[in-house]
Amino acid sequence: MSEPPAPVTAAPVTAAPPRGDGPARPAAAQRVLPQRRPWRWAATLVVLVLAAQIAHGLATNPFYQWDRFSYWFLRPSILGGLLVTLKAAAYSAVLGLAGGILLALGRLSRNPVLRAVSWLYIWLFRSVPLIVVLLFLYNFSALYRTLSLGIPFGPGFVHFDESHLATDLVIAVVGLSLNEAAYAAEVVRAGLLSVDQGQHEAADALGLPRRHQFTRIVLPQALRAIVPSYVNQLIGLVKSTSLVFYVSLLDLFGQVQNMGSTFPGDVVPLLLVATVWYVILTSAVSVVQYSVERRFARGALRTLPPTPLARLRTAVRTLRARTAPGAPA
Repeated sequence: MSEPPAPVTAAPVTAAPPRGDGPARPAAAQRVLPQRRPWRWAATLVVLVLAAQIAHGLATNPFYQWDRFSYWFLRPSILGGLLVTLKAAAYSAVLGLAGGILLALGRLSRNPVLRAVSWLYIWLFRSVPLIVVLLFLYNFSALYRTLSLGIPFGPGFVHFDESHLATDLVIAVVGLSLNEAAYAAEVVRAGLLSVDQGQHEAADALGLPRRHQFTRIVLPQALRAIVPSYVNQLIGLVKSTSLVFYVSLLDLFGQVQNMGSTFPGDVVPLLLVATVWYVILTSAVSVVQYSVERRFARGALRTLPPTPLARLRTAVRTLRARTAPGAPA
């Protein structure tokens, strides 16, 4: 009977011997050096120099008149225009999204009439500039002095005076909503089409009604694709409210224009005031977008993306670990 073979033991891993005759070092004692990237550091240096020059110019150029900027930033007239901007953007966002959902469902409908009408609406309002829509609605009373509800092509039972009904805020909200609905419809339609067809088949196999299929299965999954794109539309909507100045609504930009014509020496500080307020509004929308995206990512990702505060804490801990005494160089 033959003896069993002797066990084979692995030799300890050692580093390759140096070019001299010195002893070999263990692999664990070796340092892994990162690849040098000189062009990346050069580009970083150029960007930092340009940023420093821009900041220096903003701080030292007397033409910006930062004292007048601080004077106008919280003036009641500016804050009143900001409130009008918030109202117009909020109403238009809600109505535009509701109209976009209806138009998207119409485009996905099996009814050819609904598909054709929805496509025609989207095509028309994506083709016409927003300023043209607002000016057309502003002069709408020249075409129809009264509006009525009643029998089609027959007598009307309830009549409305268009000149009293269509205030400046109503005209602005209607124009922004009509334009926003056309773009929101394509965003919603793309999100609905992004849901896998197997989800629809599984819902049909379970015998769920169409309404429950849409609200419980399709829409929650589609929102992951809808939210980022629609928030971009929402940011564009906030900036588009500056056009309502042309229909005699004094929003934030309208108040800035009005004050600039009254105080021509403060045009640049007033424009900076409008710029900073628009940046604040769009940044707030971006924060809401991040929170909503993180919420809807819970069912798709194993690990949720960290919040900006968590990233800052991680960076601080990493920096402390690197600068602590005895840390490896």
